Parts: sequence; structure tokens; C-alpha cells
Amino acid sequence: MDNTRKISVLGSGWLGLPLTKYLSKKGYQAKTSTRSSVRAKQISEQGVDVCVFDIEKISESESSFLDADILIVNITSKNLQAFSELIAEIEKSSIQNVLFISSTSVYPNVNKVITEDDGLELEDSKLFQIENIFRKNKNFKTSILRLSGLIGYCRHPGNWFSTRAISQADAPVNLIHRDDCIGIIYSIISQNAWGDVYNGTADTHPSKRKFYSYAKKLLHQPIPNCLESDVLEYKIISNHKIKYILSYEMKHPDLYDIRFD
Repeated sequence: MDNTRKISVLGSGWLGLPLTKYLSKKGYQAKTSTRSSVRAKQISEQGVDVCVFDIEKISESESSFLDADILIVNITSKNLQAFSELIAEIEKSSIQNVLFISSTSVYPNVNKVITEDDGLELEDSKLFQIENIFRKNKNFKTSILRLSGLIGYCRHPGNWFSTRAISQADAPVNLIHRDDCIGIIYSIISQNAWGDVYNGTADTHPSKRKFYSYAKKLLHQPIPNCLESDVLEYKIISNHKIKYILSYEMKHPDLYDIRFD
């Protein structure tokens, strides 16, 4: 592996900033982005290389952000036109590979286990449409990482459902810890696993009722209210592919064993 490669991480939030720091420690020339010059200063003070970059204002953004070999797209925008304009800029850059961080929300509730190769994606999903414009581009190779619900560190599931009841309470949860998000991303990059789609989720899928009650107890909070439903709608996301193709070993396979520090 050539650790001198340059990696740009679009987005410096809960996942993007720790990811950039992790990649830097692994020897990559990693930098991140923010839309705010004030936040850019704060990030820079942490010793992180950062650019001001906004896909909806590319002409006003720092062009040096796209001076990289790999681009990791990790923002919540679903602006299809803005992503199309970003791709046009990528085509003119040195970027050879793109990792698009997506979500397992592109899958419908089909009351069974879902894998990456089932072809069950929701065609009207904006996220799925954005995935496709990246994957269809022949100027660079794109891999898609679809993450389940994000937990860990400041994202404690015990803080959820404080003001609303849980619907479909007996449906299984699909969640993943940030440590594993970063671990899977690093595996894709270090193994040059480009041109494919991967799901990221923990091994265990307890019911919402059981897991969120457990998470509330960790914080000594009241058990959440649950809405009862006669018709159960759910999906169970499979993580078999990352284990088989990437030989990835989950750091937090069991949701009940996670320590939320």
C-alpha cells in the first residue's frame, strides 16, 4: 500500500473529522472540508488540513480540495444537480477513486434480510440516484458504502425517543458504531476495493423495543413508549459481504456490548 496517496474527505462532522484524523495517522495525506471559514479555523487549530468547500457553491470553493487521489463523499446533501456539478469538477481533477458514503435507507422494508446484490433499492430514492451518477461515471472508480443508523460517542441511542413513541417497536434495528464505519472505510481504501457496493451494520439486530429500552436504562431514563402495530414492516441489513470480500472483523459486532463513552 502506498501511504503517500492524497485523500480528501468531503464533510467534517461526526464521522468526517475523526476519519480524516485516522487516515492521517495511517500515513495518508488527508484533508477535510467545511462550508464555514469559522469552522475551518477551528479544525485547523486541531492540526488538521482543511479547505472551505461547498458543492452548492463550487465556484467560490477552494479548488485545492480536489487535489487528491481519493475523494470520500460524506455529506447529507441530496442535491442531485450540485452533485452533478461536483462530478464535473472531479473529472478535471487528479481524483482516481471515489468512496460515496450512503445509507441503508435506500432499501425498502421487505421483511427479510437484504444484501447488496438483491437489487431491491428504492428507485425514487434521491440517495440511490446520487449513488448511480457516481457509479456510472467512467472517469473514476466509485465504491458505495451504505451505513445503517450511526451510533457511538456523542450519539447515544438512549437519548433517542425522548419526546416521541417508537413505531414498529418489534422490528429489528440496523445500527453501526463509528469505529466500524472508519474501519470499513479504511479497509476499502487500503485494499483498493473500488467499483463495488458494501453494507455497514453490526452483527446483531434486536428489536427496537428491547434495544432502546436497554439504551434508556444505561442513562437511567424512563423506558420509551411503543406504538403497537398489527402489521410488522422491517428489514435486516446483511454485513456478510464486508466480512467475505474485505475480511473485515467488526470491532463492535454486538450492540449490547458497546460502551457509550
